Amino acid sequence: MERTKTLGAVSLASVMMALLQSMCTAVLTINGIRVGIGLAALAASSIWTPVLAFHRDAIRIPMLTLAVAGALVNLAVLFWIWRLRARPEAQWRRKEITKKQRASEWLQVAMSLATLLLVGLEIWTHPMLNHGASAF
Repeated sequence: MERTKTLGAVSLASVMMALLQSMCTAVLTINGIRVGIGLAALAASSIWTPVLAFHRDAIRIPMLTLAVAGALVNLAVLFWIWRLRARPEAQWRRKEITKKQRASEWLQVAMSLATLLLVGLEIWTHPMLNHGASAF
């Protein structure tokens, strides 16, 4: 009975030490993340002036156009693939696609839609944030 009691105490002490070590690791990790965020903010504030040169319509608009074109081409190709797979003529040679392939296709759709959404938000909010509300 005493041996079981001793093992229980040792087990409890081991669990407590593991818990303390985990909390110490978590605090140090969170502190490192905070330092990283601070350094990133410092770097972003110190390089704002050179980056401001890139924030021109001559660069911004073509990049937005390329993003929209890429997203639309990606969606068109995916819909074309799905349409070709669904045709009756393709049924005899059709292979079942893998879960990985299906997930990849849906990820591409989600990323294309996210790109279109973000470009739309950029076009909508850019005049308000950079030129005042009178830009409308």
